[in-house]
Amino acid sequence: MQKRIIPKPSLFHLFGEPIWVWRDIWRSQKFRKVYNIGPSGDGHPVLVIPGLLGNDTSTAELRKFIRSLGYSVYGWEMGLNLGDIRQLSSLLDQVEKLQVQHQQKVSIIGWSLGGVYARELGKRRPELVRQIITLAAPFADIEQSNYATWFYKLINYRRPFTETEKAWIKGIIEPAPVPTTALYSKRDGIVHWRACMEQAPGNWHQNIEIVGSHLGMPYIPSSWVVIEDRLRLNQENWQLFEQREQLPDLVVFPSL
Repeated sequence: MQKRIIPKPSLFHLFGEPIWVWRDIWRSQKFRKVYNIGPSGDGHPVLVIPGLLGNDTSTAELRKFIRSLGYSVYGWEMGLNLGDIRQLSSLLDQVEKLQVQHQQKVSIIGWSLGGVYARELGKRRPELVRQIITLAAPFADIEQSNYATWFYKLINYRRPFTETEKAWIKGIIEPAPVPTTALYSKRDGIVHWRACMEQAPGNWHQNIEIVGSHLGMPYIPSSWVVIEDRLRLNQENWQLFEQREQLPDLVVFPSL
């Protein structure tokens, strides 16, 4: 699949991230008071993977919301995400254990680099994965110039890529053979929004624009609305997301 040239996010959006993330967190607290649909889920397991330099604390509010919907939600339980793809083996083990424990396929939600991992899990073991939801994950080209790649290289400057990692990076853009919903924001100040979109969306692959910051993606109310809607579905009854209510920070682009 041919890669597009994707620029860095603007400096305006980068410097706005520390401000906008607190706005997104505040909105999530306000949203939870009015958006109370009660437990409606089927209890299937949901694995949530944090982004680069994030840990399970960074996704705690999102997991709390998912748990309130009636799902069995789990963090990745590996401390900080330092971008070591060798952790994929441990994640695969975790997905296998969750599938055996619950006797149901696992939904995987990944934020930023965690979303890149989520898609890889779906490609390696699609028979275990119910669906994938990515939050501002730069899978369209993780090698191109963006601030997440800069941070990654900074913390891994002493460890060059192995041949296995180089091969993995080249294949990141390829979609997983399971239903996938990619959330992105044009206000993202860490990775360019075009890097967070499926290149060939269709019946099982959809891009949805969310208005908010990169750092606030797991807190944005419209992210939660999309996640709640998607988790209700499985591969047998899958359908594209359609906006059911007016939310000022949600724009749906099913055909991009």
